[in-house]
Amino acid sequence: MMFVPVSPFIAAEYQVKFATCAWERDGAAALRRQVFCREQGLFQDDDRDGLDDAAIPIVAISMLGVVGDAVVGTVRIHEAEPGVWWGSRLAVAPEFRKVGSLGAALIRLAVASAHARGCTRFLAHVQSQNALLFRRLHWQTLDVVDLFGRQHHRMAADLAHYPPFPTPEAGFRALRKAA
Repeated sequence: MMFVPVSPFIAAEYQVKFATCAWERDGAAALRRQVFCREQGLFQDDDRDGLDDAAIPIVAISMLGVVGDAVVGTVRIHEAEPGVWWGSRLAVAPEFRKVGSLGAALIRLAVASAHARGCTRFLAHVQSQNALLFRRLHWQTLDVVDLFGRQHHRMAADLAHYPPFPTPEAGFRALRKAA
């Protein structure tokens, strides 16, 4: 008898929202450790820093019908000074990177929810390999800096393309792009 390998299940729908439950926050932390510590080697055992005490974690959750299954993407945002917000630690699980829309959906909720909270400027340090995605999403490079031994673009979002989104705790649904 011959067994044919079966492709792993990849959800067709995702909920992108503020992490409001302990399992969502734990899943975001685990995904960040997977991506930034084990995969990229930017940090030894944990990527948490002082910003996590004030930052708002945002998650992309794969959906099984109406039930959330797992955290498959995350980013955090924080207000550094009145009106100036930063996004950081954007991560998508490797098997979900080909979905094509998760990173953009996380970025959209990050900027639009900050915009609803009085953001007048939204910034991020973006790894060079991801700068093109951000440019496509109406961001511009301000300068290039070295962080954690890697080149990053300090980028600013064009807030005109991110209308305020006042209900980030509920978030929105995102669909997997067709292959």
